[in-house]
Amino acid sequence: MAVIADDAVSARSRFLGPGRLGWTKQLAQAARTPRGRAGLVLAGAVILLAVVGPFVAPYSDTALVSAPFATPSGSHILGGDVLGRDVLSRLLNGGWLLLLMALAATLLGVVVGGAAGIVAGYVGGRADPVIMRTVDVILAFPAMVFALLLVSIAGPQIGLIIIAVGLTHAPQVARVLRSATLDVSEREFVKAAELDGLSPLAMITHEIVPNLVSPLMVEIGLRLTWSIITLAALSFLGFGLQPPSPNWGQMINENRLGIEVNAWATLAPVIVIVLLTVGVNMFADAFARVMIGVDRRAIVQAAPDAPPVLPSL
Repeated sequence: MAVIADDAVSARSRFLGPGRLGWTKQLAQAARTPRGRAGLVLAGAVILLAVVGPFVAPYSDTALVSAPFATPSGSHILGGDVLGRDVLSRLLNGGWLLLLMALAATLLGVVVGGAAGIVAGYVGGRADPVIMRTVDVILAFPAMVFALLLVSIAGPQIGLIIIAVGLTHAPQVARVLRSATLDVSEREFVKAAELDGLSPLAMITHEIVPNLVSPLMVEIGLRLTWSIITLAALSFLGFGLQPPSPNWGQMINENRLGIEVNAWATLAPVIVIVLLTVGVNMFADAFARVMIGVDRRAIVQAAPDAPPVLPSL
């Protein structure tokens, strides 16, 4: 038995999982690609706008300071909205809560879906079909319809909106992580760790999850994009944050009737939402391409003195 244990330790030292530290380097590599840099610039600019905006807004987001749908002027750069509030001030105040809710919904969906997919992929047995059939049932409902159903039952409360949007992400994350877990669980370092007699929970937390960080990061980027779009759509439909709190999706809905008078009241929130989602999606795509080795050649060409990085098999 001692010989077997020594062999297991030796095997684990030879077959350490590739994802334990590699994802940080992959993030740095993605940031150096043209696609990744563009995504960071776009998303970073909108995030900075949402974070700093409330402190530099020229007016209160609820103050009536102009005529309804007033055209842009020196005192109101983006004009007035449907009630005569300053569009720029509401734009600057309307992003930070949306971003926090999108991040919370994304993390909830990734945690719930990731846990279900990892358990189904590694534990298997009866758990696998039960979990995946439940996932299939949820996937039968379109994400927006599922979120609207949950929110319409209990009302547009912030916590419930986050849960509703987060649960729409869980099935897709579960399917992706189950597939990745099936691949990781067949590798040598996992088999070597099993020889040590680790419990399934210890195997998942110490061996499986650390080697799923890269696909998890990709899923977080993709799900964050959809969280932003879904939350903005819910607000547009009247099921998100309620007036008078500023919200980019709500601004589009309440100002769309006056687009011919002051188009900026509608176009400004549309532009920032588009820039944010495109930026996040571009960086997530750059990270995914680096992870599978598509863009590593461009990185090596940009740094010819560095040793070549070959995609892992």
